[in-house]
Amino acid sequence: MKKIIWRLVGGATLLVFTLAVAIWLLMRASLPTLDGEISAAGLVDAVTIERDAAGIPVITAKNRIDLAFATGFAHGQDRFFQMDMIRRQAAGELSEVVGAVTVAMDKRNRFHRFRARAETILEMAPQDEKLLLQRYADGVNAGRESLSARPFEYFVLGVKPEDWLAEDSILVVYAMFMQLNDARATKEVRRGLAYNALPAEVYDWLYPDGSLWDAPIMGGPRGRGKIPAADVFSLRDVEDRAPAANEQGKQHLPGSNNWAVSGTLTEDGRAIVSNDMHLGLNTPNIYYRARLIVDNPMVDGESKRDVSGVTLPGAPFVVAGSNTHVAWGYTNSYGDYTDAVVLRPGSSEGTYQTPQGERSIDRVTEQIIVKGADPVEYQIRETIWGPIIDDVEYPDGEVAVSWIAHNPESINLNILQLETAWSVSEALDIANTMGMPPQNFVTGDAGGNIGWTIAGKIPTRTAFDSMLPADWSLEQGWTGWLPAEEYPRVVNPESGRIWTANTRVADADALRLIGDGGYDLGARAKQIRDSLFAKDTFVPSDMLQIQYDDRALFLTPWRELLLGVLTDGAIEGDDQLAEYRRLVEGWIPRAAPDSTGYRLVRAFRLEIEQRMFHALMAPVREMYGDDVRLRKSNQFEAALWSLVTEQPLHMLPAGYKDWSQFLLASVQQNIVYFEQNFDGPLASRTWGEVNTASIRHPLSGSIPIFGAGLDMPLDQLNGDDNMPKAQGPAFGASERFSVSPGDEANSLLQMPTGASGHPLSEYYGVGHSDWVNGTPSPFLPGEAVHTLTLAPAKR
Repeated sequence: MKKIIWRLVGGATLLVFTLAVAIWLLMRASLPTLDGEISAAGLVDAVTIERDAAGIPVITAKNRIDLAFATGFAHGQDRFFQMDMIRRQAAGELSEVVGAVTVAMDKRNRFHRFRARAETILEMAPQDEKLLLQRYADGVNAGRESLSARPFEYFVLGVKPEDWLAEDSILVVYAMFMQLNDARATKEVRRGLAYNALPAEVYDWLYPDGSLWDAPIMGGPRGRGKIPAADVFSLRDVEDRAPAANEQGKQHLPGSNNWAVSGTLTEDGRAIVSNDMHLGLNTPNIYYRARLIVDNPMVDGESKRDVSGVTLPGAPFVVAGSNTHVAWGYTNSYGDYTDAVVLRPGSSEGTYQTPQGERSIDRVTEQIIVKGADPVEYQIRETIWGPIIDDVEYPDGEVAVSWIAHNPESINLNILQLETAWSVSEALDIANTMGMPPQNFVTGDAGGNIGWTIAGKIPTRTAFDSMLPADWSLEQGWTGWLPAEEYPRVVNPESGRIWTANTRVADADALRLIGDGGYDLGARAKQIRDSLFAKDTFVPSDMLQIQYDDRALFLTPWRELLLGVLTDGAIEGDDQLAEYRRLVEGWIPRAAPDSTGYRLVRAFRLEIEQRMFHALMAPVREMYGDDVRLRKSNQFEAALWSLVTEQPLHMLPAGYKDWSQFLLASVQQNIVYFEQNFDGPLASRTWGEVNTASIRHPLSGSIPIFGAGLDMPLDQLNGDDNMPKAQGPAFGASERFSVSPGDEANSLLQMPTGASGHPLSEYYGVGHSDWVNGTPSPFLPGEAVHTLTLAPAKR
């Protein structure tokens, strides 16, 4: 019997070993060719792809069209599955390869009909841009086809990859629109519910356009708002029944930091531009480092190009970086680029009113292909302003979404012109014509000049409140695009410093043009600004220290408030409260992984925020029901801090005799939460325990045993919201760079994960540890260790 058991065990072991070897060989077959020569149809001249010890390519061609092909080839070799997922997500086509589990997501994204819009944009594009996108697509397909086997993810999913199309590059831009804009006018709809239920004075107080934390580059911070009087609004009859916060606050705000200092503040007279774009983090990273060179100047009108930085797999250009004369970077502007249009029914069913008369609602039926199941039909109702939201009930009527992304003029390839820009002035002119999700565009040049403007289309509006759902039946809400010459700008400010961080950057007329799309509290921008004014001379490594700054300046006043609550009398006879105070007193004043005090202060603030917002929204729940979904202003801190410091009795929820009792109850709730959800003493509740990296491959959870090997290490990370080092487990800087145009060799760039999307590649995670630890790493690729030549196919 024992012999039989051992034979079975041995046979099973051999089977597992054989299977593992087969999987390993199959995966190795999809590794890219990095050396030698490959014949490629359509090339005018030979192109080289040199990769350094980190796998970062330098792609050199003699014309821009061949350069696009070779960029696509490298993307197709290293990142095709990632690109496929991006285009499918934007188009609402994931179910075709994933199955029924993503049908709901596909419906939500198919709502925008981006595939059809991308086809329209491509048809309208100038011929040279069409050719560029087509040759890039040809390169992507050639790169993928050069692999001896399809990328391993397709074996896991049981499907075959489909060719990349020229229009798919436009879908990649749409994917960024979806990340960075309010794609369904959620802000307006949810604010509208609060507006309908609250007294006007209370609504204005809870939804201001700024706070004392503001650090704009045009204008100043807002003053402290006045708490509404007791005869206007009171919480004394409102029970404190808020769900526990459990350390959860607002979702991470996709965005970025960027800044520039002029040549008057640098050792060599060149500007320095810094940028770290904050997005969701996955394996592989959303960006792909590259240096793109055209080395045949003035042949057939071709210009010399040498551009380094980060590319977006799926697009044939450097998104942010330097061209040796000019450097540039972005932060999401959070201007107002979406509106909720309340429809007025027409005289007959299926019609609605417009300034030009009644119109019929158009109905478009989309078919969602589902792997392993029947296709799903999805009907979209459209108006002249945009599609009608199908999952929201608004009391004033149905709501259509007017979003700049629905207009084909919102996307173009003018970003390519930055490759040959020579000055800040020229770069700003280009930025004002670019078609992309509107961004804070910060730039600097080798001459020491710096500037800011908005890159992307800005809609012009008639006189209506764009922060709320609006009726456009009598007057058209949008009247066109802001002319490029009217875009706000800041050029060479006297201080020699420019900074943006997804917050309010402007005031007065400039703010009116950009609008408020839910920009962030100003704490992060203020900390960056103050750091920039703390020095008079800079080199790129100084900027990395600011990018990695995790000081808890925003939470410091909350710590003082908390210690004022945990008095000797309050903690007397309560060992848990006493321990809470001890840990807060001994905090590390940073969002450091080993700081328990930081986490406890943060949890205290979030619990207070949760309870106060829930109480303040009582009239809205009374009007619309307990399950109503509301939007908390990103400026809510202004009202919240006024409440906890001024402590007016009429704003205290029912059941508490004073504010000290209310604040202490929040501490006690946190103690209960920690006891029920974690093991060990309170002193073990470090920030790193919850801020542990979860940078995962999208299929790692679907692959038994080996799946975890696709993910990045479980590093405990420093950083948090409301500080320059914006960081969560699966959110943070998708890149960090600081570059002096013309001195790229002494500049810095970091990126999470690695160049390759293949887990067996030696480049899968190279450079990731530098990103985690804040170790300086060079902006330019290093010496070539691999050289692949793409040669024109013989005719």
